[in-house]
Amino acid sequence: MKTLPVILIIILSLIIMVQTQEVSKVGTTAAGFLNVDVGARAVGMGGSYTTVVSDASAMYWNPAGLTGISGIETMFCNNRWIADINFNFVGIAFNFEETGVLGIHTTFVTMDQMEITTIDYPDGTGEMFDAGSYAIGLSYARNLTDRFAIGASFKYINEYIYHCSAKGVALDIGTLYTLPYKGLKIGMSIKNYGTKMQMYGRDLLVQSDINTQISGNNENINANLQAEKFDLPLMFRVGLSMDLLNGMANSNLIVSVDALHPNDDVEYVNVGGEYLFDKKYAL
Repeated sequence: MKTLPVILIIILSLIIMVQTQEVSKVGTTAAGFLNVDVGARAVGMGGSYTTVVSDASAMYWNPAGLTGISGIETMFCNNRWIADINFNFVGIAFNFEETGVLGIHTTFVTMDQMEITTIDYPDGTGEMFDAGSYAIGLSYARNLTDRFAIGASFKYINEYIYHCSAKGVALDIGTLYTLPYKGLKIGMSIKNYGTKMQMYGRDLLVQSDINTQISGNNENINANLQAEKFDLPLMFRVGLSMDLLNGMANSNLIVSVDALHPNDDVEYVNVGGEYLFDKKYAL
């Protein structure tokens, strides 16, 4: 009976933690594709998935959730976005029992080639260019006790456009704790903690006259434009979930809530649920 007040306190704390910010910093970080939700089930639950995840998509949501995998599991995800943009996630995880769970994953964004336009040729020069992003990661998780799990992911990130690219590395850390009360789970994750990203490449090479006040000097000195450095989209998540039916009437009803604190947007809460009947039909 003492556990129920604790649950109410946790839920109230998550709601209080989310405060409205005066200014949204959307678009001020690099590699925004790292915060695109992965998996149909997770999206269907409104992104409140930090403590629910127990499959290969845990490498995105919460690495500690990999401990829910038995044997070998793979996952493929493809989203066709607007403007012919493709978002893809591929992951495979291996459970080595006592040693822990090891996973490899990649996320990549691709699009069709586009024609270069300039001030002199606004309708196009006839030359085409590519743009896209990808991240390759290695994840590891294990159960420290029968109720507490921890996991981490290390990622290499690359964004490119034409002959320029930006590179970075990031770390994800997650925990998951199951309470002895109707499967109540509490978890957290910190995603994309890493280096700043800055564009480099031959497209930033320009020719400049270093002193326009002097005549007769070389007006075509090679110089490089210095691109701005941008932070990665850091995301902090705290969540809890519970199976309210816990198998009664051959049914399960999972209700979950996540509080999110991004470094490039306002704080917000995701709430979702899943009804499962006979372990076959889910809504």
